[in-house]
Amino acid sequence: MKTKHKLPTHCPSCINKLHVTQLACESCETTVGGQFNLPLLSQLTQEEQDFVLQFFLYSGSLKQMAQQMNISYPTVRNKLDDMIEHIKKLQNL
Repeated sequence: MKTKHKLPTHCPSCINKLHVTQLACESCETTVGGQFNLPLLSQLTQEEQDFVLQFFLYSGSLKQMAQQMNISYPTVRNKLDDMIEHIKKLQNL
């Protein structure tokens, strides 16, 4: 099995946002080309994506997340608020 790399979201040369230009089927090797935007959640940092996953797994309970992450509730709440602002900015790009 081939090792799959994390999808890069920004150009390593100029740091601008990347677009998907080709998708491929591993089974039949069909390829589809074009200009596709990256899904919003994939544009989040790895830390933010991990936070979203934990938020989902704890059914949105910030209290449980704080206990599991061993940090205070206000810290978790601030992280969520920061992510909400980041997502709003991404939606407006």
